[in-house]
Amino acid sequence: MTDRYDEFPSLTFERPEPGILRVVLDAPGLNAVDAAMHRELAEVWPAVDRDPDVRVAVLTGAGRAFSAGGSFELLGAIIDDYAFRTRVLREARDLVRNVLDCSKPIVSAIHGPAVGAGLVAALLADVSVAGRTARIIDGHTRLGVAAGDHAAICWPLLCGMAKAKYHLLTCETLTGEEAERIGLVSLCVEDDEVQERAMEVARNLAGGAQSAIRWTKHTLNHWYRMLGPAFDASLAYEFYGFGGPDAAEGLAAHREKRAPRFTGPTSE
Repeated sequence: MTDRYDEFPSLTFERPEPGILRVVLDAPGLNAVDAAMHRELAEVWPAVDRDPDVRVAVLTGAGRAFSAGGSFELLGAIIDDYAFRTRVLREARDLVRNVLDCSKPIVSAIHGPAVGAGLVAALLADVSVAGRTARIIDGHTRLGVAAGDHAAICWPLLCGMAKAKYHLLTCETLTGEEAERIGLVSLCVEDDEVQERAMEVARNLAGGAQSAIRWTKHTLNHWYRMLGPAFDASLAYEFYGFGGPDAAEGLAAHREKRAPRFTGPTSE
């Protein structure tokens, strides 16, 4: 791999075939996203967009998970440090916008748990391939903060408002099979077929008319861009919540593997 991606040491890059770049989340704790990976996952997409040797990017996780979401250390720092919280808010905004604005098509290969920042990129990918038993969770409200980042603009468009509200309010787990049934992901295959099916899609896209494919992606993503005010509001409410008592209790409950006891304000 050239030094083009040296500034992203938390991510692994592979070129399995001409025109295809595989971006791999590879970290301890089922590919938990720490502060460095969060920044890199936001900033890597303009680099992919500028790479003349890439026609398609495939995003996946190493080992038996896509990503377990933000690490305890990342979440703790967001809660405790206003300046750090502000930085991560900006990165969360950039992650969504950079995935949408990357002209190259992105294919996600989802297996095992898929939560947090990794899930953002997985669901905003142009084609998402999920294993049948993949576990997709938007865990914001369980943590004690509003469902921000991609959720407000992505879930209602993909699976409808009724299903979006149910899963975003309750944090109930979706299998890959159920996610495909309600339209949240593009394809569902057997768990051991996820990577190869994602590569098949990538090969098809890499061999297609690049200008036609890229402008089609750009045009369709205006559906997300039109929801910019909802996106900004959801991020603001999410990161406002990180400064409150419920987020601290939610993180403590996750660390201690117990049910949370939320005591934050009940009226706004």
